[in-house]
Amino acid sequence: MANNRILLVEDDQNFGDVLRSYLEMHDYDVTLAKDGVEGLESYKKGHYDLCIFDVMMPKKDGFTLAREIREKDREMPIVFLTAKTMKDDVLEGFRIGADDYISKPFNSEELLFRIHAILKRSQTKAELKDEVKEFSIGKYHFNFPLRILTFAESGEEEKHKLSPKEASLLKMFAQNVNDILPRSEALSKIWGEDNYFTARSMDVFVTKLRKYLRRDDNIEIVNIHGNGFQLLVKSDQEA
Repeated sequence: MANNRILLVEDDQNFGDVLRSYLEMHDYDVTLAKDGVEGLESYKKGHYDLCIFDVMMPKKDGFTLAREIREKDREMPIVFLTAKTMKDDVLEGFRIGADDYISKPFNSEELLFRIHAILKRSQTKAELKDEVKEFSIGKYHFNFPLRILTFAESGEEEKHKLSPKEASLLKMFAQNVNDILPRSEALSKIWGEDNYFTARSMDVFVTKLRKYLRRDDNIEIVNIHGNGFQLLVKSDQEA
């Protein structure tokens, strides 16, 4: 089993090197970036299981970096490191969606325990989410293992056999109904990379899914400019 990958963004080079070495001694695969700008570039290029951000950094602070990553991935565990103990900073961190907040100086073993707990919680959440194999989407029923999308109304039934990528994309939409599905999250999980060509490919697959779902007027896949897509499913009362 591969080691958990951690993105560590810390502007104090000495402290960052020491912390990276300590985490690597405990079997974590660590990428170290020296500021928020470099941290965002590292995030875009790699796949990580957890992020650790210093708050006060040049070019881009940890809070700003976390907000930008949250736009792309709502599930990524994020831990803030800071020398400040101001209550407002702690609250701001949790408002952004921090999983934990540790003030310097801290006990190294405590950090390890917290990282382990966060990763275990994140993995359990992902496993529970992935256990669901069948979905109701408006007037449609979607069987993911069989890749069959069925429309049923008043005794009428219409079935579509989806391709593997169509099924994987529809599953992600179904898991996030009425929420924004970040384009980068879908591309990295289904296509394995996020670039111009895979993005254009995803647009084609979204168009296909819109066609499959067109018989239910309460269903719409909308483009959220600069972010991703949203599968909107209205109830009969809302329609």
